Amino acid sequence: MNFVSRQSIVAALTLNALRPPRHQRAGVPAFVAGWLFGETAPQMLALTALDAATHLARSRRQGAGAKAGLALAGASALGLAHIIRQSRRVKDGFEEALVEGLGVDYVEQLDEVPDPADLATPWRRLARPFDFADDAVKVIENLPYSEAGRRGHLDIYLPAGEDAIEDAPVLLQVHGGAWTLGTKEHQGRPLMNRMAAKGWVCVAINYRLAPRDPWPAHIVDVKRAIAWVKDNIADYGGDPDYVAITGGSAGGHLTALAALTPGDPLFQPGFEDADTSVRAAVPFYGVYDLAGSTGLANAIGMRDGFLGPRVMQTTWQDSPEVYEAASPILRITPDAPDFFVIHGELDSLVSVDQARLFVADLRRTSEKSVVYAELPGAQHAFDTFHSIRSAHAVRAVDRYLSWHWNTWRHGLEADSGVEPDELDDSA
Repeated sequence: MNFVSRQSIVAALTLNALRPPRHQRAGVPAFVAGWLFGETAPQMLALTALDAATHLARSRRQGAGAKAGLALAGASALGLAHIIRQSRRVKDGFEEALVEGLGVDYVEQLDEVPDPADLATPWRRLARPFDFADDAVKVIENLPYSEAGRRGHLDIYLPAGEDAIEDAPVLLQVHGGAWTLGTKEHQGRPLMNRMAAKGWVCVAINYRLAPRDPWPAHIVDVKRAIAWVKDNIADYGGDPDYVAITGGSAGGHLTALAALTPGDPLFQPGFEDADTSVRAAVPFYGVYDLAGSTGLANAIGMRDGFLGPRVMQTTWQDSPEVYEAASPILRITPDAPDFFVIHGELDSLVSVDQARLFVADLRRTSEKSVVYAELPGAQHAFDTFHSIRSAHAVRAVDRYLSWHWNTWRHGLEADSGVEPDELDDSA
């Protein structure tokens, strides 16, 4: 492939990352082409510059084709530089969202107030975007929480130190994959590693997938996993009274739905009395309207073109109650737990309008805090590996969860009369 062809491809990918098409049919191709490319913009910029420099060094500057290639490389470099600047600015966007949702004094509940070094772009980490090895974390793999075989297994992430932990906060991670694919090992790793290294107990679960197991098998398994955590996590140092839940895409949907439906017998067959409540939910780029109740074209198209034939295996016309019960936006009550909702502005798989409307309804109805961060320029699944946006998202969620955990346990202390210096500092 010659220089002009290579730079034509890079330019097209850059344009797609900057302005992905919004119409329904182009959503999946735009995501596939733009997700990885946009989140590796620093690497792509370096490769583009190297390709252009190599071309110039070989004295191949003659002719209209060569000039066109250089022009394309220059345009791509400008676009990629813009993506990098935009990615770095999400740090400020996250902080503004936390202050808006929690108050300017939320940092007083953190273990440490973050300094500029804590918030700087981790360039060294970005050099190995898919390396999730972390010496500060150990993993106990493939514990069964249900009888679904491999799909009923979970992993537990713990701090690697030999000191025993006790009553640590628990974070449950639900993977995405359009309810039809995905595994516990391949999503949420940057966040789980960070929280486990800080003393949290993190649990990553598999769950049954469509089309082999149609809805509601997915949410039933998430509920069953929460019940397992409540019954067993103390054996691994976790506090069963404090469980937060997170996940992205389909995992974001399941995160939100589980948080909003504690004890719902429809989703707890055979374990109706189990406690499946959570203290906080952090859904990333979730699907909140499976019924199409918002009237959004994105939601209706997903309902009729994908969810019906592949996941629900029944149509909206035949079983509207199935879709309505599965839609987090229709399950909001005043008793909803605290939420931190995160979504990319340029998400071409799940319209950001779903998140905006979900957050608006939460803020109207819920009596708890609601934080919303909308990331300019971000596509779907931006946090699945180490990138600039992923790093700042992980740090922001760390601050949110630390605030939430400390606020919760200090509230318990205030209710019980225990002094602050008597709190367990293991987490």
